[in-house]
Amino acid sequence: MVFPVLALCLALSGGSTDGSDVTVQLDTAEFSLLFRLPFGSHTRMFLQEVTKACVVNERNGLGDSPENIVIQKCSLFKPVAQSALLVPSTGLDPATRDPEFQWLSRYRCAPPQEAGSPTLRDWNSAPGTWPACGTIGGGRYPSHKKRWGLEQVLPQGAGSVLFRGGAKAQTNFRLAEVARGGVAEWGRHARGGRRYEELEEAGREMSAAAGSRERDSAGGSNFNNSRLNEKGLLVDQSSGGQDKPESLLPRQNKSKSEITDMVRSSTITVSNKAHMLSMQKFGLRDTIVKSHLIQKEEDYTYVQNFRFFVGTYNVNGQSPKECLRPWLSHGIQAPDVYCVGFQELDLSKEAFFFHDTPKEEEWFKAVSEGLHPDAKYAKVKLIRLVGIMLLLYVKQEHAAYISEVEAETVGTGIMGRMGNKGGVAIRFQLHNTSICVVNSHLAAHTEEYERRNQDYKDICSRMQFCQVDPSLPPLTINKHDVILWLGDLNYRIEELDVEKVKKLIEEKAFQTLYAYDQLKIQVAAKTVFEGFTEGELTFQPTYKYDTGSDDWDTSEKCRAPAWCDRVLWKGKNINQLSYQSHMALKTSDHKPVSSVFDIGVRVINEELYRKTLEEIVRSLDKMENANIPSVCLSKREFCFQNVKYMQLQVESFTIHNGQVPCQFEFINKPGENSFCKQWLSANPSKGFLLPDSDIEIELELFVNKTTATKLNSGEDKIEDILVLHLEGGKDYFLSVSGNYLPSCFGSPIHTLCYMREPILDLPLETVSELTLMPVQTEDDGSRLEKPMEIPKELWMMVDYLYRNAIQQEDLFQQPGLRSEFEHIRDCLDTGMIDNLSASNHSVAEALLLFLESLPEPVICYSAYHNCLECSGNYTASKQVISTLPTFHKNVFNYLMAFLQELLKNSAKNHLDENILASVFGSLLLRNPAQHQKPEITEKKKAQEFIHQFLCNPL
Repeated sequence: MVFPVLALCLALSGGSTDGSDVTVQLDTAEFSLLFRLPFGSHTRMFLQEVTKACVVNERNGLGDSPENIVIQKCSLFKPVAQSALLVPSTGLDPATRDPEFQWLSRYRCAPPQEAGSPTLRDWNSAPGTWPACGTIGGGRYPSHKKRWGLEQVLPQGAGSVLFRGGAKAQTNFRLAEVARGGVAEWGRHARGGRRYEELEEAGREMSAAAGSRERDSAGGSNFNNSRLNEKGLLVDQSSGGQDKPESLLPRQNKSKSEITDMVRSSTITVSNKAHMLSMQKFGLRDTIVKSHLIQKEEDYTYVQNFRFFVGTYNVNGQSPKECLRPWLSHGIQAPDVYCVGFQELDLSKEAFFFHDTPKEEEWFKAVSEGLHPDAKYAKVKLIRLVGIMLLLYVKQEHAAYISEVEAETVGTGIMGRMGNKGGVAIRFQLHNTSICVVNSHLAAHTEEYERRNQDYKDICSRMQFCQVDPSLPPLTINKHDVILWLGDLNYRIEELDVEKVKKLIEEKAFQTLYAYDQLKIQVAAKTVFEGFTEGELTFQPTYKYDTGSDDWDTSEKCRAPAWCDRVLWKGKNINQLSYQSHMALKTSDHKPVSSVFDIGVRVINEELYRKTLEEIVRSLDKMENANIPSVCLSKREFCFQNVKYMQLQVESFTIHNGQVPCQFEFINKPGENSFCKQWLSANPSKGFLLPDSDIEIELELFVNKTTATKLNSGEDKIEDILVLHLEGGKDYFLSVSGNYLPSCFGSPIHTLCYMREPILDLPLETVSELTLMPVQTEDDGSRLEKPMEIPKELWMMVDYLYRNAIQQEDLFQQPGLRSEFEHIRDCLDTGMIDNLSASNHSVAEALLLFLESLPEPVICYSAYHNCLECSGNYTASKQVISTLPTFHKNVFNYLMAFLQELLKNSAKNHLDENILASVFGSLLLRNPAQHQKPEITEKKKAQEFIHQFLCNPL
C-alpha cells in the first residue's frame, strides 16, 4: 500500500539525550506516522527504499497523482525535536529535476549557489547510464558523493536548505556555537533570531562502564577496510552487490546528523543498531572491483597534510586543578585533530572494581575548555578503561570526512583482564587513510620491563575492531595506514643510581641519559614497537615529581627520574614538528607530554576516481565467467603435539590461487554452529585472492578454561575437520589432530582430591574416570587410596605464597609473566614443586587462574543465589557454606584462613578486606548463567559475602 505523504522529516529523537536514535515522521492526508529507527546506515537504507518506491510508482504510470505520491513536492518541514536534521521533499514529475538538498551550515551564512554552477553537475537519470552525480534512486552506478541514497553538497548557508537549481527553503533550525572549549553542539534558532543553547552535561554522553565495547560509527562507507599486499591479495572485504555497489564509493561529506552524533554522543553500541533491514552480502564481483581500486589508489588520490596534536598525561588520580591550555594549545597553530590520552584517571577501589568514576566528566570538560581557541572542534569519540582514557576531537570542517569510528579496550592487569593496566584505542578513517590511536598504561617498576613488553604484545594481539560488515574478520592495530601510540609506557632508566640520573639531567645531557633508557634498549632488541619511530628526547624526564612542584620525588621511595610518558608513531607521510613536556602543569607527579605532527592523508580526486572505476568495471566485464576458480594448498594435514593449557600452538599453510579471482571461506559442517571447535581458530577465516597470488593461513590452537575440562575427561579430543570453500568452486578438506596433556587447570576440585599422584603421571583412562565423577562424590571406602582434603596443587601455590609473599606489596593486583605461568603449570602437573622458581606475582596470578578454571566454582553454582540473599548475615552465610560438598567446603575454609593471614600483614603488603573480597568474590562465587555478565549489585553482594569471612573468625 502506498500512502500519500506530504512531508518527510528526519530528526534526532527527542527522547534520547545521546543522539543514538533517529525519528522519521511521515505526514499523510489521513494520519501521521512516526518511526523510531537506529541511527546509521540502516535508517539511510530505509529512506533509500522509500525513494525507490517513488520511482516504481512513477514508472508504473502513477505519476504525481495526489493519492499515490510518496513524497510530494513542497517546502514543508516539521521539526520532531530539537537538534533536527531536515531532509527536503522530492517531486516525482518527470519534467522536474530531483532536488539536491543542502545541510545546514553551522557558522556562516553564504548566499545560495546559482543554478548551473560548476559544482552542481547535470543530472542524468536514464537507467543503465553513468550519472554525472547521484540522486535518490536514479542511475545504475551512483556517484560516490552518494551514500545509501542521500546526495550531499558543500554547505551554502545557515538556516536554509538548498535545492538543485538554487531554490532555497527557510528552516527554523541552525547549529549553535558553544563557547566553552569551542566544542560544537546542536542548538535551536527561533524565528525571531533568538538562540537556545543546549545545556546537557557532557558526562551523560560518555561510557558509564569502562571496558565496554563502544562502537560509535561516524559513517557507513567500508571502502578502505581492506588492503592488498605486494602479492595482490585482499583479505578483508566489505559488503556490496553484483554491480558496483554503494560501498565502493569513496568517503565523502556526511549528513550533519552523523556529525552531531560524533559531537554529542559516545554511548552508541552495536545493540542500538537494530538489524531491521538486512545488509547485502559482499559478492565476488564487488570484491574484485574493491581489490583493483585499492591497487590503483594512487591513480585517483593525492596526499594532503593534516595537523595532529597527540598528548598524554598521567594525572595520578587527581581532579583537574589548572587550565590545560599550556599543554593543549599554547604556542601552536590550531590542530586539525586532537588525540588526548590520560592514565590513572581514578585510583580509587570503586573505579578499579566497578568501573565508574566522576573523574571522566571532570577531565573531559577540562580538555574541551583547553582546546585551541582559534577553531571549533567536534568530539568524535571518548573511550575509557578504569583510569585509561582517550579522547578524539576534529576540527568542525573535517568532521564530515571522518568515518568508520570504532573504539576498543584491552586490560592487561591481573589475570590478563583487569583494567588497572592495559590500553584503549580509537580507529577511524580520515578521507581515504585509516588511522589508529592507542593510549596505554603498561606495568610499573624498574625491574618489570619484561612485563611491559608482554603488555605491549597483549594489546597488539587482543585489540580488535569490528568492521561495518559483522561477517568480516576484525581489524587489528597494525592493519592501519597510520598508528599513533601514546601513554605512560613506564619504561625506566636502568644501571644508573638516582643521583647520577639527576646530575645528567642538570647538565642537560639527555642523549647520554637516553642510552640507559629501557624503551630505547628494548626497541633496539626488537622486542617491542618494531617499525615504530620516536622523536628525539630534548626535554627532561617527566616522572617522578612531588605533586604541585617541579621538585624530584622526595618520598621514602625516592624514585629515579624517567621518561615514562612517550609518543611513538608508525606509517608513511608523517612529519613530527614538536615533541616536548609541559613543566607548567603541576597537578600530578608526572608532567604532560605533547607531540605535533603533519600527517599526509590520502584525499580522493572525484573525477579520477570515477574514471578509474569505469575502467575496472569495463575490464571486469571482459573476463567475467571465464573459468572455475581453483587453488593449491601447501598442506592439508595438521598435527598439534603435546598441547598444554593456555599455551598457544600455531600451524600454517599457504593457499596459491590459479588464473581466476576467487573468494574463499571456511564453512560450517552440517549440523554444526561453527566451522571449527572452540579450541581452534583460523586467521584469516575468509578472504579474496587475485590470479596467481598467495595467502598464508594460520591455524591457532589454544585451550582455556572453557575447553580444558572436556579435553581432560576425554569427552573431546584434538581432532577436527575444516572445510575450505571456494565461491563458485569446490571444497577442500583439512584434517586437524593432536594430543592434549591433561592439567590440574580445568579439573574439578573433587577430581584433584582423588589424584594423589601428579596428573601427568596418571593413565589417561584414570584421569578421564576421575574427571567424570559427580561433584557430590564422597569416599565410600571402595577406593584404594583415601582422598586428600584439598587439592595438592592448591596447597603448593598457597604454601609458596605463605612462605615467600606474605608481605609482598600489591599481591593479587600486580600481574605476573606468561612464561612464568607456563613454568608454574608444568611444575604443578608434574609434581616437581621443588623446581618452582617464579615471582610472587606470577604464583599469585596462577592461583587466581586455577580458581577461575574450576568447572564448578569453590562455592557451587547451586548455592549462588542463597549466598547473595544472606550476604550481610554472617550466621546465615556460614550455614550456606556448611552445606557445600566436603572438598569444596575444605577449599573455601583453607583459602579464607590464608587470606586472613595476609591481612595480618597489611601494613607491609597494603592489602585490605575490600581488595581481597573484590578479587576473590568473582572467582569463588560465580553466576550459574555464565554467559551473562553479573550486575553491579550482584558483584557487590558477592564481595560483601566474602568480606564477612575475612573480618570474622572462621
